[in-house]
Amino acid sequence: MKRVVPSRPHWYHHLWLYSLFFFIAGYFHILFAWLGLISFLLPLVFAVGFGTKGFCNHYCDRGQFLRMFGGQLGLSRGHDMPGWMKGKPFRYAFMVFFFAMFGNIVYTTWLIAHGAGSLQEMVTVLWSIDVLWHWAYAGGTEPWVAAFAFKLYSFMLTSEIIALALMLWYRPRAWCVCCPMGTLTQLICQTKSGQESDA
Repeated sequence: MKRVVPSRPHWYHHLWLYSLFFFIAGYFHILFAWLGLISFLLPLVFAVGFGTKGFCNHYCDRGQFLRMFGGQLGLSRGHDMPGWMKGKPFRYAFMVFFFAMFGNIVYTTWLIAHGAGSLQEMVTVLWSIDVLWHWAYAGGTEPWVAAFAFKLYSFMLTSEIIALALMLWYRPRAWCVCCPMGTLTQLICQTKSGQESDA
């Protein structure tokens, strides 16, 4: 019987450590939450610049986190996702909702920057549960800078909780099926592919 030799992990398989670093660092100092913008910008760079989902497939720290804990450590129950979660109506609706929430973050940050709002040192979990987070910020910067960090950390933490819940019950990278950034970059790649074929 032929012995199967496991393949050596690629360097990007260790990017789950970045995801861990992000949440731990943000817990102790909220301004680290600004690093979350990397997760928004890099997928767009790959999709717009190269017409690929290379970031989602290989370099997404959350995807690698889910692969590591759900797949390699066996924490996933491995159930199949229901068809409606894989379908376009749900994925597109979730994408619209996701970016509407992000737009609200930008808008409320703009209000604080223009004196129409005040900084609240708390993290909102699942868009509804407010948790005081005052130890993570000691001042020293503009209120809007800190406000954006608190809101972005809340946003990232909420989506991480949803991703982990999906991982535990469904397949390890179930989140990737309905990830709003993945849906957006797929649309961009399809549009670019169509434009190139028409040229």
